[in-house]
Amino acid sequence: MAAKFQDVDLYDYPDYYDVIFDDGTSEEADFLESIFTEYGRPKTERLLEPACGTGRLLIELAKRGYEAHGFDASEAMLKHGERRARGVVTLPYQRMESFQMKGKFDAAYSLISSFKYLLSESLALAHLQRIAACLKPGGLFILGLHLSDYDRKWPVHERWVVERGGQHVICNTRTWPADRKRRRERVRNRLRIESKGLSAKYHESSWEFRTYDARQLRRLLSKVPELAMVGAYDFGYDLSEIRELDDSQEDIVLVLRR
Repeated sequence: MAAKFQDVDLYDYPDYYDVIFDDGTSEEADFLESIFTEYGRPKTERLLEPACGTGRLLIELAKRGYEAHGFDASEAMLKHGERRARGVVTLPYQRMESFQMKGKFDAAYSLISSFKYLLSESLALAHLQRIAACLKPGGLFILGLHLSDYDRKWPVHERWVVERGGQHVICNTRTWPADRKRRRERVRNRLRIESKGLSAKYHESSWEFRTYDARQLRRLLSKVPELAMVGAYDFGYDLSEIRELDDSQEDIVLVLRR
């Protein structure tokens, strides 16, 4: 008998979110520090993470001595993050297209396609303009996202299996081919959660992302001349593997300088 999945919002379950994504946190922080050294201001201290979720990466960077700030539009994620952060980072409720933060930042970053939740050109542009305005001269915005191959005909499937704190979580994410006309792609996440002594839970959540190929992303960035692209990498987070902003592969991390 096939499992019956409960329709939920993934971001209402921050415990499971952290189980899935925590494993890569240290490597992401290492990469960001390398970017700060290679491209950033003489001294990078004050950081901002838009759509920070539970603040897992902010908390790691705060432990390394940075002044870390973030925001998110999910109250459940923020409350969970505040419990974990214990005051070492600030986590207010804000939206990417309209956020307001006090002071200027040495660097901002968004590594896991959160940018694609901005479903129109105007919203994406508003976010980039606000990022540019909040950076100090020479400050960086490190932006990671998946580009879309409009010629792809079949869904892409990713699977993770993680165990932590007595929980065994199987995560399956499916992304359907992009709709070039609507600039949207459908994403579905399914979780199977097993805890000792309890029946397995089955959660399913779906959403849409805005799509970009290299040309579309270049065109958007051209509307924010305050941010100049100074480097590009893939999700291997290896500074020796510099790439171009092109369609040769879907994963890209841009280094933009104010």
